[in-house]
Amino acid sequence: MKNTRYIILALLTVTLLVVACGNKESHKEGDGHAHNEDAKPEAEEAHSDEEEVMLSQKQFDALKMKTDTLALRNMSGYVEANGTLEVPPQNEAAITSVVGANVVSIKVIEGDKVNKDQVVAYLSHPNIIKMQTDYLNAFSNSNFLKKNYERQQKLYDAGVGSGANFQKAEAEYDASKAMVNGLEAQLRLLNINTSSVRNGTIAQSISLRSPIEGFVQKVEVKIGQYVEPQTELFEIVNTHHVHADLMVFEKDVYKVKKGQKVIFNLQSNTDEELTAEIYSVSKTFEDNPKALHVHAEIENKKGNLIPGMYIQGKIQVENAETNALPESAIIKEGDRFYVFSVERENEAWSFKPIEVLLGAKDGDWIAVQFTEEQDKTMKFAYNNAYYLIAEMKKGEAEHAH
Repeated sequence: MKNTRYIILALLTVTLLVVACGNKESHKEGDGHAHNEDAKPEAEEAHSDEEEVMLSQKQFDALKMKTDTLALRNMSGYVEANGTLEVPPQNEAAITSVVGANVVSIKVIEGDKVNKDQVVAYLSHPNIIKMQTDYLNAFSNSNFLKKNYERQQKLYDAGVGSGANFQKAEAEYDASKAMVNGLEAQLRLLNINTSSVRNGTIAQSISLRSPIEGFVQKVEVKIGQYVEPQTELFEIVNTHHVHADLMVFEKDVYKVKKGQKVIFNLQSNTDEELTAEIYSVSKTFEDNPKALHVHAEIENKKGNLIPGMYIQGKIQVENAETNALPESAIIKEGDRFYVFSVERENEAWSFKPIEVLLGAKDGDWIAVQFTEEQDKTMKFAYNNAYYLIAEMKKGEAEHAH
């Protein structure tokens, strides 16, 4: 009887274990089925939500959303280049004195307009007077030697004079002429009239004159100051031929050539836009920074353009029709760029991000290229890309929560 009771208990235990295992297997199969069938659509739905932003009509109107299909736009590629305003070397002059002297008077101030050969200052010094007297003495001595030479020539030709005396007279006369010509050239450099000196008029001062027409850029002397020879006293600049001198870096050199247009503005006045055309591209690099000079003639000169002013420019290097969108339609996320396609869904608007590659920029427009071909009838958001990406991230955060 006791043994029979143990056998019944053992059978009940086995039965319970079998039932439990069966339930466990059913439970496992159920879990697996829920994971494979139900969870997957939920994940897909969540992923779909993350890649879409929905706006109501009210939100759409409040944001003043602009949508349109892609259109070909005539895009220009640019090379950015900075530089300064400059003038050609022949339109810039430094006025110096060829002799050491004292400044007697100054006839101009900075900013004055001067004509070619106009007097800008007077200088005086005892050496200037000595040069004139030396010239006068040399001229008188040369006249005397000339007469002696002519007399010796007549005697030599008549056969009564020696050849040695004639040759000596000729050499002395030639040397005196060279002396006179040299002193005369020096006086002309000092703007002294040699005819007046020969007539006995000795100038007490000399004039400094402008070699070109232009404006006085610098005055670097004072009355009474002694100036050394070759010291720069005045700087004259003719701004009529002021041009844009831009520095183009090595990586962009191959894109730049003569005849291209340049749009630039002064660093001191960024609101005013000027245009120019490249007329010369340098063939040698500057060392620091490694860039070459590009010279462009300004087409619409305005205001007071002064050499040395800093400028910021863009050189137009290409011109082609391509797909483009406004800058406000493009958003950067990580190292990629996106635009948003638009679809009307009943009373709402659906925006989905599409990756693009960026091309040339022209003003507020940027050329775009899609990684996959898009339907020509598809519309895109033309603005508020920043807001749309923010809404998409907000939706992702809420879903994760």
